[in-house]
Amino acid sequence: MTRLSVEMLAADPVEPITSAGHAQLGIAVLAGIAVIVLLITKFKLHAFLALTIGSLALGAFAGAPLDKAIASFSTGLGSTVAGVGVLIALGAILGKLLADSGGADQIVDTILAKAGGRAMPWAMVLIASVIGLPLFFEVGIVLLIPVVLMVAKRGNYSLMRIGIPALAGLSVMHGLIPPHPGPLVAIDAVKANLGVTLALGILVAIPTVIIAGPLFSKYATRWVDVPAPEKMIPQRASEDLDKRPGFGVTIATVMLPVVLMLAKALVDIIIDDPENMVQRVFDVIGSPLIALLAAVLVGIFTLGRAAGFTKDRISSTVEKSLAPIAGILLIVGAGGGFKQTLIDSGVGQMILDISEDWSIPALLLAWLIAVAIRLATGSATVATISAAGLVAPLAADMSTTHASLLVLAIGAGSLFFSHVNDAGFWLVKEYFGLNVGQTIKTWSVMETIISVVAGGLVLLLSLVI
Repeated sequence: MTRLSVEMLAADPVEPITSAGHAQLGIAVLAGIAVIVLLITKFKLHAFLALTIGSLALGAFAGAPLDKAIASFSTGLGSTVAGVGVLIALGAILGKLLADSGGADQIVDTILAKAGGRAMPWAMVLIASVIGLPLFFEVGIVLLIPVVLMVAKRGNYSLMRIGIPALAGLSVMHGLIPPHPGPLVAIDAVKANLGVTLALGILVAIPTVIIAGPLFSKYATRWVDVPAPEKMIPQRASEDLDKRPGFGVTIATVMLPVVLMLAKALVDIIIDDPENMVQRVFDVIGSPLIALLAAVLVGIFTLGRAAGFTKDRISSTVEKSLAPIAGILLIVGAGGGFKQTLIDSGVGQMILDISEDWSIPALLLAWLIAVAIRLATGSATVATISAAGLVAPLAADMSTTHASLLVLAIGAGSLFFSHVNDAGFWLVKEYFGLNVGQTIKTWSVMETIISVVAGGLVLLLSLVI
């Protein structure tokens, strides 16, 4: 990054780019979001381009000079990528090491060897949740599909009884738990504490995944009873390996960044003295960058070297992990630009005024906004980024815990009712061999249960902490 761009990030917030009234701003927001939705759904334009064009359209509809709208978008893009880009990259590297080394397969095989009968859906939730921590949702699906299909086939289980718990585990991790891109961007936007958000996210995630996974799968099996499609069983990574890492060391590597970040949050709460040496040490090792970097460096040895990878093979694995996330980084960055355009247009203040006039709880408002954008665009990440930009001013006077709950409310709303405009919908449909109606009865309903249960739990927590 150039010195100029760094100075721009460190500078004071951009001056409001327009002083339009609430009515004009409201129309501008709706028009900007409508442009994004239309470009993504009707014209199949990449989300990065759609968000870029939508940001400029928002500025134009709000009556802002084009040069100021461009400056706002560029500033937001730069600060977002600077804040979460490296974390997304490190998460991708760790996930690729986990997959290619056979570590993920080792976790799966070990848990399945100890589970059976009625415990199998619960085992699938556990597998998906552990593997889903460092992996992007799409990667997690590709990794777990062979396991789901093989377990369903060999154990003569209904595909939905095994598949729904696995999908629930992945989806909850994706929407609520950092270091996934959505939660990271929301944390950055509302200036929430990552460790506290992680701790509260896990607290919300556990009952949510139980209800949407093993419990709901009983009903999903009655509604849609289909066999596992054999043609969709791909080769597992470990089938080409002579050896793979052990179960214990693999779990320890995956959990390392989580433990470090939670330890930092705990020390901050117990000591609460920025000058204390212990707290300063944990502030460093528990920061997301250091925690993930440590996990990657440890993973090179505990996963890569344990699988017999040469230095060249490890280097190749790291390189291959970065290419697929280029699109994700661009979408996240453009979403940050859209968020900054919203803020600089004065939309944040408008949301503050509306929330005061309507007396609607900030957490509920955040959830509803995320739901609306999710339904319109189909993208959980776009919904999270856009909603975070809209409600960020609401976090200004919030406590640390309530700012984290605001992030979780946005994440919960972003998962609401995945349907035909969501890539995840078609991924599940094709892998499981379902038709559109069956996918809606299972996957879409499951996503809605996750969203509503997690949103409700967030609101309940806000009353007691």
